[in-house]
Formats: sequence, structure tokens, C-alpha cells
Amino acid sequence: MDLSRTIALILGGGRGSRLFPLTKIRAKPAVPLAAKYRLIDIPISNCINSGLNRAYVLTQFLSESLHRHLRQTYSFDHFSGGFVEVLAAQETVNAGTDWYQGTADAVRKNLIHLEEDWIEHVLILSGDQLYRMDFREMMRTHIESGAHATIAGIPVTRGDASSLGIMQVDDAGQVRGFVEKPQTEKELASVRMDPKWIDDHGIPSQGRDCLASMGLYIFNKDVMVDLLRSSAHEDFGKEVFPEAIQSHKVQVHLFDGYWEDIGTIRAFYEANLSLASKSPPFELRNPDAPIFSRPRFLPPTIMGDAKISSSLIADGCRIGNNVTIENSVIGLRTVIGDNVTIKDSVIMGADDIETDRQHDADRVPLGIGSGTVIRGTILDKNCRIGENVAITNSDAVQNQGEDEAVQIRDGISIVIKNAVVESGYRS
Repeated sequence: MDLSRTIALILGGGRGSRLFPLTKIRAKPAVPLAAKYRLIDIPISNCINSGLNRAYVLTQFLSESLHRHLRQTYSFDHFSGGFVEVLAAQETVNAGTDWYQGTADAVRKNLIHLEEDWIEHVLILSGDQLYRMDFREMMRTHIESGAHATIAGIPVTRGDASSLGIMQVDDAGQVRGFVEKPQTEKELASVRMDPKWIDDHGIPSQGRDCLASMGLYIFNKDVMVDLLRSSAHEDFGKEVFPEAIQSHKVQVHLFDGYWEDIGTIRAFYEANLSLASKSPPFELRNPDAPIFSRPRFLPPTIMGDAKISSSLIADGCRIGNNVTIENSVIGLRTVIGDNVTIKDSVIMGADDIETDRQHDADRVPLGIGSGTVIRGTILDKNCRIGENVAITNSDAVQNQGEDEAVQIRDGISIVIKNAVVESGYRS
């Protein structure tokens, strides 16, 4: 299926408050993932692997690092016409001075970029989800069904339905009903699917009788423009999509692979650790559909006497002697001293390699000092952890701290970017 007349719009999200403090100084799509990637690499890689190389990323909060990453990563040759560009909120003559008020409002304020005659379809994607999908299959569903819009849907259990948008479809797969985060049996009953319908469409239902919206859409461009210009709706999932069901033909495209919405600290933490497991639910090593990211020229990781199990280790690291790393993610350029224990943790690494010549003797070195224990923790980039530190949340605190170097969210300790933790610290 040819996607040459399709443009992708990747929604960068708002302030990312549920991912704070990881989003304190960066846009949500720029948050590091799986030792060497960023969240934005997932939807863009899915586009490229589907033969789609024209995309806009819509964002407004702290987009400088995201812009730099996109510029350094996604460079296409002059003959392909490919591009990945940021459309940040800005003052314009027609759209005014307001910031984006939601996902639909963000697209509405950038319709000028969709006026080219070659654009026939618009693919709307989220910038904070982990999945692998061939959008050519979704486009095939869209074209063959004669739909005005198509939405990706994944079967889920009733237990999972309460935190998702749930759809009800007819025998032909056209969406007829939608309930956002149903909380009662009555709401669930109104959108419940017959498991046999799911089975008959090639996906084992396995006890799942609800279809959840994945927040991925294909629109005929003219239909999308019409929907946005004829209303003041601010959100695609909660407003534009339910209205489209009433006035247009909206088809579901069934998907049954791994899909995770990285919207909270807990979801981010668990998704990263799942990728480090022996049998990850999402396979990074897929030669047919690789995950692309910024090319770097880093030395191999060097290890001393280390015991490492069920972990991801990125390039450019230096790992000392008598080190234990279990069920963890170790990011680019991480320096780990001797006698260090790291368990169930996400270490994002560093932006640069600090040499002995560059290091200030009066300052804690970049990396993790000797004798330190880190458990159940996220270390953001460029952290300086002294010697004999323990970051383990031993008191099982759920939430703590706003401006401190070490904070706790959802029971997970987080050391913020560029933090300095002095030797002997305990938490």
C-alpha cells in the first residue's frame, strides 16, 4: 500500500505532568528510552519502516532538545523529499497567540502546513507510545472499507478498560459507539464486544471483550479539515473522534501486538525494565523493522569484574570491578565505580564523556561512585552520584519531593537530570 500521499502528524503532548520530573527540562517525546533511544524515535521509526518519510512533530513545551535530536537524527536525501520537522506553538496572523489548547487545537493551528495538493491522507500519531506497527496495513483497512477515518483498536479485558477509551463496532468493523474510560457496568455493557467477533477477525480474544482506542488515526484530509474548522474542539480522542462517529464512516483497524502508553512514571519505568528481560514483550532487535535513533561514534563499553543479568547496556560505558547489575537499563556513557550494586533501575547515562583532565577535583565525578547501591530507581542524565550512596526508597514512600535532587513518584526514586548526590547519602 502506497503512503506517498500521506503526511504524519505526531502529537508531542502537553506539559507531560504525569512524567514529571523527567519532563522538567524536556518535552515528553524527548525523554530517553531503552538505553539509547528517545520516545519520539518509536513513531518516527514506525513511519519510516512503513515507507512514510514525511512527518511533523507538534509540540510547545521545552522543545529545544527534541528539535536538536530530530535535526541530528532524521536527515533524508534531497531526492526522496523526506523530512521530520518540529511545529512548535508560535504566534501567527490567523491563529493568534494562544498556545495549543489540546491535540485537536494543535492540528487546527497548523492546517496551513497541510494545504499542499499532494496530501490526501493524514496519519495522527502519539509521541509517547511504545509499539511496532506497519501503517500500510492500517491504510489498507482505510481504503478497502471506504472510510472517512480509521482508528487503530486493540482488544483489552474489562479490567483494563476503565483507563482507556473503549469502542463498540458493528459486524463490518464500523465504529458505532465510544465511551471514554468506562467506570460502571452499564457503561461497559454499552460498548462490550462479542469475543467471537474478535476471534472471527483473526485475533484470539482470550477473554478480552473490549476494543480500546490506541489514539492512532488515519483521516481523509478534507474530512479532518472540515471537522476541525467546523468546531472548537480541543482534543482528538475525547471530542473530534466521537463527533466523527456520528457524522462520518469511521472504521476500526485491529491490532494485537505489544502496545504501551508511556504516560506515567510507573508505565515508563516498567516498560523500560520489560525491554531488559530475557523475553521482552517488545523486541528491539528486529532487522525487518528497526528502531532508528541518532548515530553516535562511541567506544565499546568496557567492563571490569562485573556480574550482569537481564539488562540493557548501551555504548560508551565504563563499568568497574565487583559490580552487580540486575534487571536494569544502563544508558549511554554511564560510568560505574567499583563495588556498585544496581537492581531494577533505569540509568539514562550522560550527554558527554568526562575525562580525568576535565574533572574538577572538588566536584563529584560524573557517574556512579564506588560502594553505591541503587534499587528501584530512575537516574536521569548527567547525574553525579558520590561514593557509598544508597538510593533504595527503603521506607517505601509513594510520593515525595518537588525541588530536591532525589524525588519519589509512584514509589519510584528519581534522581533528576544534572543532579549531584554527595557521598554517604541515604534514601
